[in-house]
Amino acid sequence: MVVAGTTCPEPMGATSNGSWQGDNPLDSALPLAILQICLVIALTRFLAFVLHPLRQPRVVAEIIGGVLLGPSAIGRSERFLKMVFPKQSLTVLDTLASVGLIFFLFLVGMELDLRAIRRTGQRALAIAIAGISLPFVMGIGTSVVLRHTVAKGVPEAPFLVFMGVALSITAFPVLARILAELKLLTTDLGRMAMSAAAVNDIAAWILLALAIALSGSGSPLVSLWVLLSGVGFVAFVAIFVRPVLDWMARRSPEGEPVNEMFICATLATVLAAGFVTDTIGIHALFGAFIVGVVVPKDGPFAGVLIEKIEDLISGLFLPLYFVSSGLKTNVATISGGESWALLALVICTACLGKICGTVIVSLLVKVPAREAIALGFLMNTKGLVELIVLNIGKDRKVLNDETFAILVLMALVTTFLTTPIVMAIYKPARRSAPYKHRTIQRNDTDSELRVLACFHGSRNIPTMINLIESSRGIRRRGITVYAMHLMELSERSSAIFMVHKARLNGLPFWNRKGDSDNGADHLVIAFQAYQQLSNVSVRPMIAISDLETMHEDIITSADQKRAAFILLPFHKLQQIDGSMESTGHAYHLINRRVLRRAPCSVGVLVDRGLGGTAQVVASEVSYTVATLFFGGRDDREALAYSARMAEHPGIQLIVVRFIPPQTGNWFLERSRGGGGSVSIIVDANEISADDACITEFRDKVLASNESIRYDDKVMGSRVEIIAAIKSIGRCNLFLVGQAPPIMVLSEKADSPELGPVGSYLASSEFSTTTSVLVIKQHDPTADPPDPENDGTEIYDEPDTPTTDLSRH
Repeated sequence: MVVAGTTCPEPMGATSNGSWQGDNPLDSALPLAILQICLVIALTRFLAFVLHPLRQPRVVAEIIGGVLLGPSAIGRSERFLKMVFPKQSLTVLDTLASVGLIFFLFLVGMELDLRAIRRTGQRALAIAIAGISLPFVMGIGTSVVLRHTVAKGVPEAPFLVFMGVALSITAFPVLARILAELKLLTTDLGRMAMSAAAVNDIAAWILLALAIALSGSGSPLVSLWVLLSGVGFVAFVAIFVRPVLDWMARRSPEGEPVNEMFICATLATVLAAGFVTDTIGIHALFGAFIVGVVVPKDGPFAGVLIEKIEDLISGLFLPLYFVSSGLKTNVATISGGESWALLALVICTACLGKICGTVIVSLLVKVPAREAIALGFLMNTKGLVELIVLNIGKDRKVLNDETFAILVLMALVTTFLTTPIVMAIYKPARRSAPYKHRTIQRNDTDSELRVLACFHGSRNIPTMINLIESSRGIRRRGITVYAMHLMELSERSSAIFMVHKARLNGLPFWNRKGDSDNGADHLVIAFQAYQQLSNVSVRPMIAISDLETMHEDIITSADQKRAAFILLPFHKLQQIDGSMESTGHAYHLINRRVLRRAPCSVGVLVDRGLGGTAQVVASEVSYTVATLFFGGRDDREALAYSARMAEHPGIQLIVVRFIPPQTGNWFLERSRGGGGSVSIIVDANEISADDACITEFRDKVLASNESIRYDDKVMGSRVEIIAAIKSIGRCNLFLVGQAPPIMVLSEKADSPELGPVGSYLASSEFSTTTSVLVIKQHDPTADPPDPENDGTEIYDEPDTPTTDLSRH
């Protein structure tokens, strides 16, 4: 007798022998997994690039990418699915995705602090409760409709809870990203949204645990045992695991490497916790999340943990989870008028419940109407946690294919709409009241000079500190420096972690005590140490922003802090051989946009090691500074800055004024075609202002300071000017205006924002040891810039993510 049966596909081998020996690599697990990962990363990154102008978080691109690779689009081709995503490979794919998800949920847990939840204000708590309860109730109502149409036969109680959680959840990490993108994180609206979302996140995980317990196939008594075991696990972690993590954090002091054993033990604990919760019957993700919550947030320990795993997990393994979800999502199951009507019903219910509940309670607690509406849309943000809920529901047979597809599209639509709607309805005013001193050159020379010093990394700090020390002067009201660390906002959790840590007015979201000791940015600490050793008032700040909008943080901060001078690092860094290497075109554009739109004077510092690689003590400052004066408002500003530097006893100042050979015009040689000279016309008023500035400098500064040397030089040709500059001799720093009335001195001017003289001084052909400060004076009469042209057509020559951490 022949017994008919189905044949199961043979398990895939780990590796192949290679195509030269007749093996198909795609028939083996490892090369197929590599192909899948590369394909997923390429597609999702491409979609993220396409959606970036719409300022969409990357999770939107990853959800769309997963759906496209699934049976809804590309996966409609059976040949494609059999070749790239065969059924026997899905176990490996899901396992890799789940491992990545476990560690990602560990990172999400680290972004939450129970102390912050306990300190949540009454308004934020009321908004969070409303943002959970109303959509949860409406989700239960929607589940009744679905059970009578497309979800017949599913278990009732788990389905009600899953639908309630799916509609009431707010994606905490995605919301943080959106708020940071829109520059709203440190506003009252942003702080309220983050506080409410933190409460929402904890409540959602508790409800999800309840839903998983109810979805078990056993009796209600089994579900009760699952819940009690979960509570026991949380208690065990709090009583036994947390003290061990605290002990490891205390033995990881600031400035010293974290013990590798501590990192390994923590990561092993995450996996062990996932194993325990999976054994209990909740889900492995809960164990990782709980361990992340109890990890100490103070000190370098948490930051090092994030650095060890974030790139690999968020960049490589996590996108696999979206593909795993996409392979389960078949939009084609939503067919017919009834199904599409149900999709519209679910989207409307999700939006109405979350938005209306949030808006109504926000208005009751005296939140302005526009902020209340924006808050409602922000709280409606979905994301990865939503997909986790839906996938668990599908794996537990609570959600069928059609319901799953409807809810995935709901999550995608609601998250996609958040950013453009909030941008349209809520645009907070960022300009502060007008202020008096926007330039260094001023009549009231005894007034305070406020400087916004920006830096990207540690290499910029010593030269900036030494420059500030040389510029502090001897006036009663000296100089106040706002030291702003410019950090690129990325999808990395460490950036989000820093966003949360860096709260307005030195009151971080997580820890309002000891921030300067434990939570402060280690680069900002250098400026804080400098303040302790000098009379300069230093107020550290952090701006975490996308590189394309980072100039907005600089400009807004300068305006809010009433700065007279913005100090920017040049976008090129000097290498060991003396050459200048660019840090990236995006950093170049930041400087150009700030120069164009700044509310005050701006200086671009070409760093060649002023004072060496370490901070110089005030008593040991000994620099020679040369100021080149050709004329114009920028040169007058540079002269005013050099006059302030000359007050320092360790500064020897050399001022060289270049006088045209014929009064009124510069007749300067520049070959153009067949040769000839170019006449640069100088306005008579500018000449008068230059003469008055020089006269005042000679009468008030030069006459009373023997360390200053002043020379007049009559120069007409480019060769003569270059020779005169070189004849000044060895200097530590050159000060020059951005736009003097002079021809280009350097043959290769790939940085036109430095101006004709600054470009030459910054070139390797001139020097490899002398730093250069190019200054542009604020012009209140200039035409307002066109934001659409920022960074594109600023000069005629062709061109080659705030937050104040101090209490004040």
